[in-house]
Amino acid sequence: MPVFQYVARDSQGKIINGTTQAANQSAVVKLLRDQGLVPTTIQAGGAAAKGQYGRGKGGAPKLEDAVIISRQLATMIRAGLPLIEVLDILAEQVEKTSMKKIMREIEKDVESGASFTEAIQKHPKLFDNFFLSMVRAGEASGMLDSILDQVATYLEKVIAIRRKVKSATMYPLTVSIVATVITTFLLVKIVPIFQEIFADLGSNLPVPTQITIFLSRILQQHLLKIIIALAILIAAVRQWSKTKGGRYKLDYIKLHVPVFGPIFSKVAIAKFTRTLGTLIKAGVNILYALEITAKTAGNSVIEEAVMKTRTSIQSGESITRPLVDAGCFPPMVTRMIDVGERTGMLESMLSKIADFYEDQVNTAVSGLTSMIEPLLIVFLGLVVGFIVISMFMPMFKMVEVLMK
Repeated sequence: MPVFQYVARDSQGKIINGTTQAANQSAVVKLLRDQGLVPTTIQAGGAAAKGQYGRGKGGAPKLEDAVIISRQLATMIRAGLPLIEVLDILAEQVEKTSMKKIMREIEKDVESGASFTEAIQKHPKLFDNFFLSMVRAGEASGMLDSILDQVATYLEKVIAIRRKVKSATMYPLTVSIVATVITTFLLVKIVPIFQEIFADLGSNLPVPTQITIFLSRILQQHLLKIIIALAILIAAVRQWSKTKGGRYKLDYIKLHVPVFGPIFSKVAIAKFTRTLGTLIKAGVNILYALEITAKTAGNSVIEEAVMKTRTSIQSGESITRPLVDAGCFPPMVTRMIDVGERTGMLESMLSKIADFYEDQVNTAVSGLTSMIEPLLIVFLGLVVGFIVISMFMPMFKMVEVLMK
C-alpha cells in the first residue's frame, strides 16, 4: 500500500505534518477528516515534509529529526500499522545516513524481541531521557500514538524557543564582531598612514587624535598577543564551565546578566514547567518526572532547585517550598504551582505557566531585537566616527594656519 506524506491543519489552525498508508489520496483525505484535520498538501512518498526542517543527507541527528520521527510514528501507529512496519517505512524515507542507520538498528532490535523503549535507549544522541520516559509511559498505557504526539508538540515548542533566543543573541554578537573588525582595521592599517603625515606637522595634536594614535600603536605592537590572550581566556572559561562549580556560576550569571538575563530566566521557567507538565500528563511518576526535568533543564541553578524539590517530596513535603527557597522562580510561578498541587490540577497549571512564559519570551525577544538594532548602529557610528574625526582634526588645524 502506498505511503503518503501530508500537511494538514487542526481545529486551532496549527500545522500538522505526518505520514500514513492508504490506497489513494482520497482515502488519505477521508482519514484526515475523520481525525478532525483539514489537509492542505498530500503527496506520495516523503516529498511533503522533506524541507520542513532543512534536513540534508549528511550530518548528525538533531532535535528536529526527533520531532519528525515522533510525529510520523504517531500518525502511522494511530492508522493501525504494526510497529515493525512503521520502523521499516521510516528507515526507507529518511534522508540522513545517520538517521537511516539508527532506524534500521531500532527495527532490528524490535524484531529481536526488545521493546520500543529498550531499542531507542541505545541512541541517546537522538532520544534523550525525556523522550525515553514518555515512550515508556506510552507503551505501558497503550497510548503510544498520543504520547508521541505530545512529545512532538513539546519538542516543537523547545525548538521555537531556542530559535527565538538564538536570534536575540546572534544579531548583537554579529554586529559587535563586525564593529570590532572594522575598528581594528582602521587602527592598524589606516591610522598609521595619517600618523606619518602628522609627524611632519611638528605641532601638538588634538587630544582625540592622540588617543586614537595611542590605541593604534598598542594594536600594532601587541595585536597578536591580544588575540592569543583572548583565545586562552575563552579556552579557560570553557574548561572552567565544564566543572560543577564553574557551570553553576556561569548559569547563575546567565540568569542575572542585564538585558539578556530576564530572557534566559523566562526560557528556563518555560522549559521547566513545559517538561514537568508534559511528563505528568503522560502518567510519569512525579519523582521520576522531577529527576528528568532537572537533567534536561539546561541550567544548573534550575537543576539544583528541582532536585531539592524532589528531595522535599520524598520527605513528604510540598513541591512549592524548595522552589520558593531557590529564589529563581517568580512568586506567580510558585503560587500557581502551589494552587495546582492543592487542587489536583498541577498539570494544567504547569501548562498555563509554560504558555505564559513562552509568550513572554516571544515578546521580550521582539522588543529586544527592535531596541538593540538602532543602539548597535549608533554605537558603531560613534566608534568609526570618532576615529575619522580624530584623524581629520589636525588637518582642519593645518588649514586654519595656512589661511592666516
